[in-house]
Amino acid sequence: MGGGPDAKQEHLLAILPFAEPTAIFDRIKKNHPTIKFSYYNLAFAQTVWHGAKSVPDEIYKDITILVTLSALPPSRDVCPKLELIHFLSAGTDHVSKSPIYTSTDITLTTSTGIHGPQIAEWVVMTALINSHRYHKLYEWQKEHHWGKGDNHADLMKISDMVGQRLGVLGYGSIGRQVGRVAKAMGMDVIAYTAGPRNTKESKKDHGFIVPGTGDPDGDFPSAWYSGLEKDKLHEFLKQDIDHLLVSVPLTKQTTHFLGKEEFKILGKSRNTFITNISRGQILQQDDLIEALKKSPEDGGLRGAALDVADPEPLPEDHPLWEAPNVIITPHVSGLGTAYVERSFQVLEVNLTKKEKGEKLINVVDRKRGY
Repeated sequence: MGGGPDAKQEHLLAILPFAEPTAIFDRIKKNHPTIKFSYYNLAFAQTVWHGAKSVPDEIYKDITILVTLSALPPSRDVCPKLELIHFLSAGTDHVSKSPIYTSTDITLTTSTGIHGPQIAEWVVMTALINSHRYHKLYEWQKEHHWGKGDNHADLMKISDMVGQRLGVLGYGSIGRQVGRVAKAMGMDVIAYTAGPRNTKESKKDHGFIVPGTGDPDGDFPSAWYSGLEKDKLHEFLKQDIDHLLVSVPLTKQTTHFLGKEEFKILGKSRNTFITNISRGQILQQDDLIEALKKSPEDGGLRGAALDVADPEPLPEDHPLWEAPNVIITPHVSGLGTAYVERSFQVLEVNLTKKEKGEKLINVVDRKRGY
């Protein structure tokens, strides 16, 4: 691998908020010996692509490939040879206003596809915490209270997942893995995508897939829905959805995609439980709070699991913290020991494709925003 003696020499710079992944770099060097590596440690960016401190412009001068979470060159002038930027994140909305994004045609790739396993486990965990009344059980444990003989009427109302319907709003790599797990639990799965998926080929996942996960051929959904128009979205939401997973990317079209009207549809049909692992701005947060406050009899939502909020971090005095039946975590559902390894696996696939002149995977479409 890595081409012959005439193979192009590459210079890869990794700007990362953690220790240099030397074992990963050594593996890549072995398979791609024409690549020179540089590493720069930068704490998580506080102001999107600018970083927590300045990165010297000269560090970008000779690089052809950049691996980063958010730090980017200030302009094309300081990185004249840069051809490929690989992001360790699944999305690029956090850098969409940077000059590199808006004013260049440098190829951008993401790590979409790597997050499915850990986020799917978080989705199931939080759903079961809600449905199995785990908060009550945990309080009994903290009090060293067996609970036997107590009024168990609330626990007798627990419904398992068998026969329930999961609606996946955004059937991408994460949605596909959640769909896979949901099917294993006996649920029906329906999928929503921005564009129609009317053919067998169009339903396939052509991005990075962790082996043994996801839905590579799009086999799990019993029905597919599509369209960014309100009537198309409402058609999907009216399908008696018990659990709605919000996993669409944040774009202009999906900002505040779900609000009062949509929550009313969901509350009226099945008192839906909503999970958001995408971006907080996709939900009208004040409307969500009001829908959570309503009783099931009045068409309220059963609960919500939110790994994202608007804004982030969520202020200590924000009313969302106190909303009924809500589980909030600080945008951590995708973290895990395999994160960095899998992200670099995406890069390695593309390095091989780049050397062969083949089409890359996980390429960002700037017009679509993802």
